[in-house]
Amino acid sequence: MTHWSAPVAAEPVRATVTVPGSKSITNRALLLAALSGAGTAVHGVPASRDSTLMLDALRALGVPVTVTGEVVRFGAHEGFHGPASIDCGLAGTVMRFVPPAAALADGPVGFDGDPRARERPMGTVLDALRAMGVRVDGATLPVTVHGTGSVEGGEVTIDASQSSQFVSGLLLSGAHYRRGVTVHHAGKPVPSLPHIEMTVAMLRQADVEVDDGAANTWRVAPGRIAAREWAVEPDLSNATPFLAAAALTGGTVTVTGWPRHTTQAGDAIRSILSSMGCRTKLSDDGLTVTGPAALSGVDLDLHEAGELTPTVAALAALADGPSVLRGVGHLRGHETDRLAALATEINGLGGSVSETEDGLAIRPGGLHGGVWHAYADHRMATAGAIIGLVVPGVQVDDIATTAKTMPDFPGLWAGMLQT
Repeated sequence: MTHWSAPVAAEPVRATVTVPGSKSITNRALLLAALSGAGTAVHGVPASRDSTLMLDALRALGVPVTVTGEVVRFGAHEGFHGPASIDCGLAGTVMRFVPPAAALADGPVGFDGDPRARERPMGTVLDALRAMGVRVDGATLPVTVHGTGSVEGGEVTIDASQSSQFVSGLLLSGAHYRRGVTVHHAGKPVPSLPHIEMTVAMLRQADVEVDDGAANTWRVAPGRIAAREWAVEPDLSNATPFLAAAALTGGTVTVTGWPRHTTQAGDAIRSILSSMGCRTKLSDDGLTVTGPAALSGVDLDLHEAGELTPTVAALAALADGPSVLRGVGHLRGHETDRLAALATEINGLGGSVSETEDGLAIRPGGLHGGVWHAYADHRMATAGAIIGLVVPGVQVDDIATTAKTMPDFPGLWAGMLQT
């Protein structure tokens, strides 16, 4: 595999960037559209690997799907069918959202994925299905869900401290269970709660009755999932490397289409960059970030926005003071162990990063070029690109892994620097 030489910014970056649609919103919208059983469409779907894997999963379950550019249209159908085989790749939304839907199929549905996906936790959602009477073989990929055409549903208690996707996966299909579903969380705090809030908001937009008034409890009433057309917002987490380019080089970058109100966790980048000394402005044009002469070190709890950790860690490694990133112990179970990966790669370029129980302690130092390993993790790859903006000689070993959520990150990155 040819390494990608991260381009160095010769001057402050000044650009306007449009990023593809949100993976998180897209895969929820695709599943809800399929569960409605009616003809409908989702607009703004990125041609990313995660979205393609979700579409292939729905096709495997017998859903009529046609794709025209960024528009996905669904034909009417009478429910999900098995037997079927589904490739989860490395997409957490496929491996955790689709099994609860596959339980509604009229036959067995097998799931498998990339080697790293076989190490990612998913037993929590599978055990919840078992508690509701669904026969499931396996605890990690490969697994088989034996659908019988219906699910009793009811109350389940789970520990979702490893991933909010366990809760979302059960809620998304719960309206089609005979008794609906009530999910109680018992354990350490659930990470990335904005993602559950996104799920709840989208269910309500599909006329599903959801009660989330009690802490750590979510109730979905049985009923129909209404067909509606969905429009996908820009992916705010995927936008953060471009905003980081402004922060790091003292430049100015605008990301178009930034929503004024959103459930995306990536919106937290506005306050994070402000705390590091940047100026941010949200307008009808989008979100504009202007970087300072030097970035300040920070002490941040990223529990609600853990997906931003690679971007923030890359900036912190080049700030003018030490930083502590807390509340992200759950990142050890993502596409890779992101805490170990970030510490290893930044230290490999001459940095000083140590892992804590739930995060990273970062002391800036003179970084040098070298190979940055992506670990088949899209956010690790973009973190290497960020550092490479000001550190000559950084080579990312697998920039193609960014296609997981961004179809052409290298092209967008180069375009930003050529503006």
